[in-house]
Amino acid sequence: MLKTISPIDNSLYLEIPYASESTIENTLTSSHEAKTTWKNTSLQERRKLITKFVDSFLSNNKEIEEELSRQMGRPLSQCAGELRGFEERAKYMIDNAERALEKVISKNDNEFDNYVNKDPLGTIFIIAPWNYPYNTSVNSIVPSLLAGNCVILKHSSQTPLCAEQLLKAAKKSGIPESVFQILHLDHSSTSKIISDFRINHVLFTGSVSGGREIKKAIGTRFIGAGLELGGKDPAYVRSDCNFDHAVENLVDGSYFNSGQSCCGIERIYVDESIFDNFIEAFKTQTEKYNLDNPLDESTNLGPVVKLSAANNIRNQVLKAINEGAKNIIDGSKFKKDSSDNCYVSPSALINVSHDMEFMMEETFGPTVGIMKVKNEKDAEVLMNDSAYGLTASVWTSDKEFAANFGNKIQTGTFFMNRCDYLDPGLAWTGVKDTGMGITLSVLGFDHLTRAKSYHLRKV
Repeated sequence: MLKTISPIDNSLYLEIPYASESTIENTLTSSHEAKTTWKNTSLQERRKLITKFVDSFLSNNKEIEEELSRQMGRPLSQCAGELRGFEERAKYMIDNAERALEKVISKNDNEFDNYVNKDPLGTIFIIAPWNYPYNTSVNSIVPSLLAGNCVILKHSSQTPLCAEQLLKAAKKSGIPESVFQILHLDHSSTSKIISDFRINHVLFTGSVSGGREIKKAIGTRFIGAGLELGGKDPAYVRSDCNFDHAVENLVDGSYFNSGQSCCGIERIYVDESIFDNFIEAFKTQTEKYNLDNPLDESTNLGPVVKLSAANNIRNQVLKAINEGAKNIIDGSKFKKDSSDNCYVSPSALINVSHDMEFMMEETFGPTVGIMKVKNEKDAEVLMNDSAYGLTASVWTSDKEFAANFGNKIQTGTFFMNRCDYLDPGLAWTGVKDTGMGITLSVLGFDHLTRAKSYHLRKV
């Protein structure tokens, strides 16, 4: 039985039976059989149905937002933002599907018609996380369906109602039932599905260890996988930055969603000439936050997802402090924090180094390390000194510098004066242990299709 414990009060929120073996088998079989029909459905028709799917989903926004808050603890006041992101990404992909999927013409003359079609892969198995359950899944669901693939969706046990809401919208839109399906699964069943011959591609968002398990489950099968894994995203604050803008946005990038974002800010490197002022301003801004029940509209910092996660965050911070780090945030201002609940005070540690686990391993909580640097070279070395590479940012008034500096940073996305955001027109990808594959942009469709070449000789 799947059990979801709400981080709001550690109470049992819901129970849902895991899919039975017969349900799993029927789902795989029906998806496999539906592939040809959906592939041969015109792109125009697929776009129409998926537009209805998106509109139907968004029409239920109030119920969705409250469910989301209760399942994973994000402040209710911030849940609407995820649905806006869902809409922005979905509509971009719908609007650009024709361009992304159009044939590539090599030659068209009196002798030959040579071109490459982008054929769907078949059935895509999507394993979605709890931290941004709609924004991460839309990146995969919408382009997969647009490209002519069938989809089987497994959501996290923390957010199973997200899958149910998406299924309800799909049914209402008229998307054939065998084309978009959901399953509530344990780890064992998930692995078996990945290894099944009827699955043609796997998309996973989660931990590095989870990504390794996906690769292991695929085994010797010749199918692809898109893996969006860990992050330890850095920022470099240059002396010529818009100071107030940098502070406000880096505080938000560190603590939004209680720091539970793969592209949230976990490391900040500040030019020594403005370091002291930055620390004071960062402290002042952070201590304005209200850590409380996420269903209260005044709350802008909610609990982390579960008690074990809260304890891991606390232990990592404490270990760093025992190694010489200093927390600049007054924890006494956050009364809700207690060792027996999921409410974790925000923290910002100085006197840190890359000898500390705190600066090298993903924390996934409301905490950040801040270091002083002498120059851009120091910042470059420290930013690249990581096993991860999802996003990185620089805060400066010099766009030319930013572009040149970004070219030196090992990352999937590089920002200037922004962080913790996905532009649907840009490829969402990473390097090193952050994973493999691409979602979003027209390039994301290429990972959901296979090239099929046509060489037509006229005689």
